[in-house]
Amino acid sequence: MRASVMLVLAVLGLAGHSHGAALRLGSVLGESGDGGFLQAREPRPFEFPRDHGAHPEYRSEWWYLTASLQAADGREFGVQFTLFRQGLNAEPRMASPWDASQIYLGHLAVTDVARSRHRQAERLARAHPRLAGVSTAPLDAWLDGWRLASQGPGLDGLSVTGRAADFAVRLEFDPVKPVVPQGDRGLSAKGPGQASYYYTVPRLSGGGELQLDDQVFQVTGNAWLDREWSTSLLTEEQTGWDWFGLQLDNGEELMVFQLRRRSGMRDPYDQGVWVGRDGSSRALRTQDFSLQPRRWWRDADGVRWPVAWELSVMGPDGPRQLRVEAAVDDQRMDTLFTYWEGLVRVYDERGDDIGRGYMELTGYE
Repeated sequence: MRASVMLVLAVLGLAGHSHGAALRLGSVLGESGDGGFLQAREPRPFEFPRDHGAHPEYRSEWWYLTASLQAADGREFGVQFTLFRQGLNAEPRMASPWDASQIYLGHLAVTDVARSRHRQAERLARAHPRLAGVSTAPLDAWLDGWRLASQGPGLDGLSVTGRAADFAVRLEFDPVKPVVPQGDRGLSAKGPGQASYYYTVPRLSGGGELQLDDQVFQVTGNAWLDREWSTSLLTEEQTGWDWFGLQLDNGEELMVFQLRRRSGMRDPYDQGVWVGRDGSSRALRTQDFSLQPRRWWRDADGVRWPVAWELSVMGPDGPRQLRVEAAVDDQRMDTLFTYWEGLVRVYDERGDDIGRGYMELTGYE
């Protein structure tokens, strides 16, 4: 479950960049009508490498890579790279690279745990060979100098490169686990008639170089890749979500998300997946887990974000109690739409540190 946005609003100048004018994700992901775009209706087999690329017949799509990294001295970092695609027209108006039927938005962020600092940058462009786009086999997803690209038809040698005003990222990863379809064989339902196609590569291993101001760090660690496309996701009753992608030190992975409802009731479409050491996966339903916020952080605008959680989940060997806590409280993405996305630590029932991951929080105001 990941974020997207009606990027056409930005192009038309209807969405501000300030905190007060930032877009709320829930309001744009529940659009009525398909506008001629296809809908995710039933499970379909994923076809690779084709499905690593773009699906312009659907309105929204994203490529989401997050990583937990360490330098040789143990210093911790988190990295997020996201490329969003938004279709403005179901059919291109002209067969030309200047056709503006597709818009791309990119987010790049680095969390420096030792300094409790979260750096971020944002770029926006229409599709054009020199500006932004996605090609397949090998995957090449680019936006104004930022790039997510593989070295072959699969995801081997998956690199992420990008530079902003005060930081730069140059990383490369190889998959450790196979693709995991989310939901029902890749169909991730969010409500009646609301769904996406969604798959995950829950662990990639590698490293590279981070530059923060005038310092360069050689880092290694693990990454998580999410791929999702749809035409509509949320219902009017749903205001946002809390998403967790966790990589445990024992070689297992866990993803859960809950959809928050205006009524405060639990959403029956909450879901997740537990991935074993061997790459096998087990779907989690609403009744298989629960999330309770345990600590809140208040930003400069007075918005409270839950940055520590208790996660009760039915694991493969029985019930588990985990605590998930932000490595740095302020990892808010102050971008075209405001959300919280950042590195988290995972603790077991005894309080032992057992893993790392990423958390995404949307719809808080």
